[in-house]
Amino acid sequence: MDITIYHNTRCGTSRTTLALIRNTGVEPNVIEYLHNPPTREELAAIIDKAGISVRDAVRQKETLFKELGLDDPAVTDSRLLDAMIEYPILINRPFVITSKGVRLCRPSEQVLEILPLPQKGALNREDGTPLIDALGQKVMQA
Repeated sequence: MDITIYHNTRCGTSRTTLALIRNTGVEPNVIEYLHNPPTREELAAIIDKAGISVRDAVRQKETLFKELGLDDPAVTDSRLLDAMIEYPILINRPFVITSKGVRLCRPSEQVLEILPLPQKGALNREDGTPLIDALGQKVMQA
């Protein structure tokens, strides 16, 4: 089973997504993209396969986003890609790649759409909120 996650260990959403992958019994290929960023071509392909815009793939909450003037709507996709390659912290996360597709997993449970295997048991978010029940089903939030 080939699953890849572009992961940031300091991001709770990324850690929860990784836990959901592991809850299927699969150990994914974990790429800590801050230390090992994708090439410009790889990043463009991931974004395209995820079906989102380049602007949606940028971490707009990152201070550097505004500091570099990337919040200007006139900034091109090419410039955004260049910035993400130069400053990987600007890459939104986590991206997950499986045989069933590519997703920017925000929120984490979006990964469930592309996991080839079911969840094996209960899993909570880091704050203790149930996410997956003992039967491996997604818990519906009230």
